[in-house]
Amino acid sequence: MKHPPQCPACQSSTSLDLLDIPEVPVYCNVLWPQREQAVGAARGTMNLKYCNDCAHVFNASYDEALTVYTPAYDNSLHFSPHFNQYARDLAARLIERYSLRGKKLVEVGCGKGDFLMMLCEQGDNLGWGFDRSFDPQRVDAQDSRLNFVQDFYTPQHAARLRPDFVCLRHVLEHIADPTAFLSLLRPDLAVSGGGVFYVEVPNALFTLRDLGIWDLIYEHCSYFTLTSLTHAAIRSGFDVLSQGESFGGQFIYVEMRPGSGRLQLPVPREHAPSVVGAYANTFASQYRQKVREWKQRQYDMRSQRRVTVAWGGGSKGVTFLNALGADCGIEFVVDLNPKKHGKYIAGTGQRVVGPEFLRDLRPSDVIVMNPIYLNEISGLIRNLGVNANLFTL
Repeated sequence: MKHPPQCPACQSSTSLDLLDIPEVPVYCNVLWPQREQAVGAARGTMNLKYCNDCAHVFNASYDEALTVYTPAYDNSLHFSPHFNQYARDLAARLIERYSLRGKKLVEVGCGKGDFLMMLCEQGDNLGWGFDRSFDPQRVDAQDSRLNFVQDFYTPQHAARLRPDFVCLRHVLEHIADPTAFLSLLRPDLAVSGGGVFYVEVPNALFTLRDLGIWDLIYEHCSYFTLTSLTHAAIRSGFDVLSQGESFGGQFIYVEMRPGSGRLQLPVPREHAPSVVGAYANTFASQYRQKVREWKQRQYDMRSQRRVTVAWGGGSKGVTFLNALGADCGIEFVVDLNPKKHGKYIAGTGQRVVGPEFLRDLRPSDVIVMNPIYLNEISGLIRNLGVNANLFTL
């Protein structure tokens, strides 16, 4: 007899079948140098479940053996001025709230090191970043405050460094057993005198309630609400000091310390399982309807011989294009990250270009993958002298 899958956040077995999405690219944040490689990129199945007990969403078919992170993996958003301002403000808030000046900081899953550099520059801190996808060529090797390790963070590292602050941004959703991972880190963080732990992840409520369906990617085996994130924190022996939404409601976070495992403030009602569950019950039909609507819209644009581009070569863009299919009529994807230019989108094979490419292409329509960047993108297009209609997902 097959047992029902357990929720990674609270270990409950009372889950609801949410949505199946077959044949999605295993990596959204790995682009390919040749179109044939991109079209033939590895694929996986998403069998999404919703936990009725803690409002967590997870992929019951996730196979962590398929996701091996290397420097080719690039999910940096720091080429956007809007995102950079968000990150700088977050760094300033954390430094002020927890007196992070002249302290030892660790960022687990530091990506290319952008946020850790902000924390160290603004607070004159010493920083250690850990990430298998770290690229040494993307940072200033002369900054003695920064140390990067192209590997996973382990308890051995924690015991040696005894950090005052550990940051985990957009990492926990990639880990098959998040509570075990947090539990592994807790004892050695406690040795440092109860250092602060900051965790930030995408907001599953934004996906379910606001139909941010393009955030559903294979790399994310977990989708947290504030309820499920605090469950994972408490089960791992942390005391939750603060929690909330950020970045226009697209992210959630908790700030916590090693302790007895308790919550010091109530979770907002909109993140409660009884409320989120109502969105989960209708999500599959709304997901399919939204995909149908965009397929029809793009079919109409193509029939009218309109030149359409997508703006955003990250997770949302890859998911959107794969949902529409390789024959959707979109040939180019614009992205601010120059490391992506000239490469191709996994699954569907569109070429990624820089904004300047639009001067010659003269598109009639630009589909903006994330509406939070609409003002930034409209300004860039206007400065390029391109007259195009802008649509958001």
